[in-house]
Amino acid sequence: MSKSTAYFVRIALISAMYIVLSLITFPIASGFIQVRISEGLTLLALIYSEAIFGVFFGCLISNLITGCVVFDIVFGSLISLISAILTFLTGKIFKRNFLKTFIGGLFPVLLNAFFLPLIWYYCYGKLEVVYIVQVLILILGQSLSVYAVGIPINKYISKLKNKGIKFL
Repeated sequence: MSKSTAYFVRIALISAMYIVLSLITFPIASGFIQVRISEGLTLLALIYSEAIFGVFFGCLISNLITGCVVFDIVFGSLISLISAILTFLTGKIFKRNFLKTFIGGLFPVLLNAFFLPLIWYYCYGKLEVVYIVQVLILILGQSLSVYAVGIPINKYISKLKNKGIKFL
């Protein structure tokens, strides 16, 4: 398989994993109490640049499937894209695994926590709770997704890569 084909297949696989994780955890993956397990895949950008677009397209399609309004679909997905880009760049700056994982994980946690409530307020006209409480709820949910789920996935795929086993 050529390098460019493998690149696009990895994007598709990461997108598909994001969509599947979002759909099977739908009751907790959407709404004001949100633990979107699939956001843990953002940490894959520390290993593969393809994760940037994989997470973006996965989020975009998940939001389309679950019936979000257009503004939420576009800007919620852009938050995931920016988070993945910043996570990828963190991996280039920091060499120590703990630091790059911790700092890289902050972007999907904090960007989603601070910007999603603003998007939801604009799209749906209200928040279920006051803004700062919504931010704290999202920090907790995103932290669980990114650190409790994303780190084990990231470590497993990293170990495979280090053993010469390709994720395609």
